Amino acid sequence: MEHLHQGNLGIRQVLREAPRATLLWIHGLGESGLGFEELMASPRLAGYSHRAPDLAGYGRSAWASGAVGLREHVEIVLRDAENLPSPVILVGHSMGGVIGQWAVAAAPQRFAAFVNVEGNISLEDCGFSRRIAEYEREAFLGAGFHRLLASIYRAGVKDLPLAGYYASMRLCDPRTLYLNSEELVSCSGAQTLAMELAALEVPTIYLYGNPRGTGAHSRSLLDVAGVPWKGIDAAGHWPFLDQPEAFLDELVAFLDTLELASSALP
Repeated sequence: MEHLHQGNLGIRQVLREAPRATLLWIHGLGESGLGFEELMASPRLAGYSHRAPDLAGYGRSAWASGAVGLREHVEIVLRDAENLPSPVILVGHSMGGVIGQWAVAAAPQRFAAFVNVEGNISLEDCGFSRRIAEYEREAFLGAGFHRLLASIYRAGVKDLPLAGYYASMRLCDPRTLYLNSEELVSCSGAQTLAMELAALEVPTIYLYGNPRGTGAHSRSLLDVAGVPWKGIDAAGHWPFLDQPEAFLDELVAFLDTLELASSALP
């Protein structure tokens, strides 16, 4: 079943309703739920319902009256998760990894598991966010945003994930993009995200793109914290786009370890 639904998070694309569990996909900085379309359509995930929202100020969602911070995104995710068929497995990519782990930490009873895909751990993970945060706010909202778009467009000629990134970035609210970039740089610089991830009360795994994704320092922080991680070879920051089948191998292997008792089952 395919349809679009307007929920708390904005326009939410639903590719399939199924009884086993719900996969809630949370996108990264400047992106939208469209990046997960191929994964949601995969026959290997046919037993799961899927939700891929566009966060407030991103993708097809309406722009708020002002910038929307990360903690506000978390609150919206939590409100929306209350209305999803349980159990809910949250999959967060990049910024979505940070939002996801904060949501799970705040309300672990609402989630069966958490998959962090290339989520921020240290400053070395702040690729675009650090570039954006280096601007003064007004300078970015003026010419800076358009310069960023132009650079992503040029890079996307040879890098397919960046071509998709450009398409989503054009739709986002620059005010929210700038605020979220500042917040990501701040929380990544504190180097506490790995320990926070380890403290979650639900089964958790970190997936990264090797060799062009999460760097050695962040992985060392994950090791110190005791967070299990897996690498997707020949991939970068978007491993599910670079190597979708290899990504699904790891995702499905993790999902198969979970004991899911769905309230949606007949």
